[in-house]
Amino acid sequence: MPESSNERENVSKHILPTAANLLGLCFILISFLKLWKLDGKVYLIIDKLVGLSIVLFLVSSLLSYMSMRARKKSAYYEKVADIFFLIGLFSMTAFSLMIAFEVL
Repeated sequence: MPESSNERENVSKHILPTAANLLGLCFILISFLKLWKLDGKVYLIIDKLVGLSIVLFLVSSLLSYMSMRARKKSAYYEKVADIFFLIGLFSMTAFSLMIAFEVL
């Protein structure tokens, strides 16, 4: 069953604020990483993953916004925003686990 325009619009309306909130959380985490005394290798890996998450959530936010504003390619922008959002969640999970196991 094909999705209606309203269903797609609702997904974009959820992706945009959530990705923006997670983007802010990543900025806070990158600031706290400077204060924590982590091992050099682990710090570099976590720092890169947080940076990757920032980029992924930013792209997801932009594409979600474009999805709400565009008329012709709305579904395409939403699908790509969803993919970037999910990859961002996976990278955030990875660095969260690394922080949890390194600090403990």
